[in-house]
Amino acid sequence: MHQKICSLWVKRFTLASALCLALAVSAAPAALAKSTHPIVDTHNGKLAGVTDTATHISSFKGIPYAAPPVGSLRWRPPIPPASWKGVRNATQFGASCMQRLHGTFGPWTPEFLVQNKVSEDCLYLNVWTPRLARTANLPVIVYIPGGGFVEGSGEVPIYNGAHLASTGLVIVTINYRLGAFGFLAYPGLTAESPHHSSGNYGILDQIAALRWVKENIRAFGGSPNNVTIWGQSAGAFSVGALLASPLARGLFERAQADSGLGIAGRSTDLATAEQEGLQFAAEHRAANLEQLRAIPAADLLPQPDELPLHFDLIVDGWVLPTSPNAINRTAAGNDVPVITGYQANDYWLMSPPLRSAADYETRVQRLYGPMAADFKRLYPPGDTLTQMQQSIVESSRDRERVSMFLWASERLEHHKGPVYTYFFDRAVPWPQHPEFGAFHSGELPYFFRNLNVLDRPWQPIDHQISNLASSYLKAFATTGDPSAPGLPQWSAVNPAKPATMEIGARTGPMPLASEARYRFWINYFRSPQGKNAPAF
Repeated sequence: MHQKICSLWVKRFTLASALCLALAVSAAPAALAKSTHPIVDTHNGKLAGVTDTATHISSFKGIPYAAPPVGSLRWRPPIPPASWKGVRNATQFGASCMQRLHGTFGPWTPEFLVQNKVSEDCLYLNVWTPRLARTANLPVIVYIPGGGFVEGSGEVPIYNGAHLASTGLVIVTINYRLGAFGFLAYPGLTAESPHHSSGNYGILDQIAALRWVKENIRAFGGSPNNVTIWGQSAGAFSVGALLASPLARGLFERAQADSGLGIAGRSTDLATAEQEGLQFAAEHRAANLEQLRAIPAADLLPQPDELPLHFDLIVDGWVLPTSPNAINRTAAGNDVPVITGYQANDYWLMSPPLRSAADYETRVQRLYGPMAADFKRLYPPGDTLTQMQQSIVESSRDRERVSMFLWASERLEHHKGPVYTYFFDRAVPWPQHPEFGAFHSGELPYFFRNLNVLDRPWQPIDHQISNLASSYLKAFATTGDPSAPGLPQWSAVNPAKPATMEIGARTGPMPLASEARYRFWINYFRSPQGKNAPAF
């Protein structure tokens, strides 16, 4: 979920206390030798997980993939974890990275949010596997959580990998540093870096997790040469960064990005990020890097009545030589098959509600400027605020579909890997809140096969969509093509034929927009006004 959503909703909903879980490291008792507690051998030591005797899915949680980024390691690239003797208990999640916890807000009930304790010592990942055999050679999916780069965790209930693993996949979820801990740029950090870089520590964490997978996943039944990265929202932006970063080359074979890849990118330059870092340091009364590193971790989080500081991907010349979208328009980066898509109500929750007709006019003028009249002709605002709001939502759906199509078209000019796009429009059934519709991250229970995690009045069509979406994901992770026997055909993007794949109660090809509206968006993105386009 995007940081902007948090700022819009957090003040309207009561924050709840989080459930705290503890990570234990101990020598294995005799009971761990039983078949329900399998042991695997990783490069750093042995791990004891747990096997569900009903499903035969084995899980290993709280696995360290890097050393704790604390003390002098705060704001440094991750380094390998220390090895251990004996058997490490891997039956509980590790702490989530430092962030402000929410009970619920907007459409995001606890199943979508972090539920365990937070700590600066947080670089852990989790594995679910249906077959613990080094020769199994199963496709691997590494899921990168969203959260606007300020929140999120691999332990979020909706990300439980057991059901998706039961289809014959190895599922990995990860933590990575967030907020100031993961994306703070600062002149002192740049000066001490041999790469003259700062920020992007969260992306470096993701790369370290992928290296861990490359080195260790065979012990869990996975193929180190068939890895798909998958992220949503900030996780999708992360996928875009990993597609672009030379540091991630060879670490994955496919990529899926939910709500995030489009012609309207998201990144900032190092100089701007450093100035924001100086402001952050001043607000925390730190005159230098030593004083910044001495501040207790909890004191670097925003207070409950403060909006979280905005953090972005940083064009630092090392992790990202230039912006991900600029790299996408060249032959550089990582040439792999890609799926990207949006949800029907991604934008609805990203923007504040309209309060007046003047508010509508201001928003339209800001986004479309000299093209505002054409916009209103194609998307008539009507006479009521409800009609104006609906006009904006409807236009956002067309804009998002055209945006990702243009991103794909630019990519295909210089890359061989195909691109598949989708538009997910099935709303999670919720009679009490029909206004949320197909909300941002609402597709995840379907793709993860986790409808049972949510207490909703699911209908047969929801289970059909979940089976379909997860089958597409499995096929893509296996072969690089989401189409498979028994599934509706999902064609790759053809720049000469504007279309996308609708996934919902109806599944099949759909137009991006009407011809007139499509031409409007093409002209918009090619004009200076297109720089004002939101990511969603």
